[in-house]
Amino acid sequence: MHLSTLQPLSESGAAVERHWQELASKRRLYTGLGIVILFFAVTGSVWFANETNSGKFFDRLPYFFDFIGDLVPRDGWEIWRALFDLPSPYDDGSLKFNYPEGRLYLTQSLYIPEYFYKMVETINIALLSTVIGVIFGFCFAFLAARNMMPLVWVRWPMRRVMEVLRAFPEVVLAGFFLAILSLGAIPAIIAVSIHTIGALGKLFYEVIENADMRADEGLRAVGANWFERVWFGITPQVMPNFISYFLLRFEINVRASTIIGAVGGGGIGEVLRLSISQGHEAKTLAIVLLLLTTVIAVDQFSASLRRRLVGEQAFQAVT
Repeated sequence: MHLSTLQPLSESGAAVERHWQELASKRRLYTGLGIVILFFAVTGSVWFANETNSGKFFDRLPYFFDFIGDLVPRDGWEIWRALFDLPSPYDDGSLKFNYPEGRLYLTQSLYIPEYFYKMVETINIALLSTVIGVIFGFCFAFLAARNMMPLVWVRWPMRRVMEVLRAFPEVVLAGFFLAILSLGAIPAIIAVSIHTIGALGKLFYEVIENADMRADEGLRAVGANWFERVWFGITPQVMPNFISYFLLRFEINVRASTIIGAVGGGGIGEVLRLSISQGHEAKTLAIVLLLLTTVIAVDQFSASLRRRLVGEQAFQAVT
């Protein structure tokens, strides 16, 4: 039998209902105020940026796609000729069509295209920097984790050091080291490694602080020292997360190494900057195509490796 009317609430139930209505009203009020403040903040920021922009952002906005139109080459095959360093039928002796001059010859007939070689250089910078960052970040993380390092005079300075290391973007650090060590890949490696140590160190020690400490307690009970507790009690638990962060950081560093290359750090970023500044359409599109393909390949490789290391069951939906 269905009740035609709802039963009246008790006194305590009515109090709960009134309290819920008050909280809901406050939430709606705060949400509305937040949206209004965000609207005015964004509007003010855009207005300020437009007023301080020498070219007048909104005045130039209708011409936004002119640059993209200028990138379209006269012949679509020019992109592939530039990518694989093949001779161009439009070669007039200028730098715009000098594709074969960038070849890196392994033998008299076998060569590596210039952009592929530069892309490998960028990946090497990213990979080496990530490995260095993982090694030092791994060591620093256990010294900064509250549950593994009870000594405040060790833990506090270690956290501040990692904050300083990740305080500046890679491109700023690269500019500093490029001024000292001159152009090349070494300043880029140092810059990316420094930022990676600070970033991964923070992520690592947060994972360590969330680890199950029962294994550590058992090792302490049988007389294990600090290093044995770290290696046998905590590391097996946190290693899957460490590997995931390593792969994620590697993807980030590939992009960072490309940007650093544009300011003199070597790799694919350097030739991309030159091709854009000189208005070489086919070269620019060839590099962009290679970059996009590389980023997708690195992302897919990282996802596949993570599945193998963590286990397929971790990626299955719970039903």
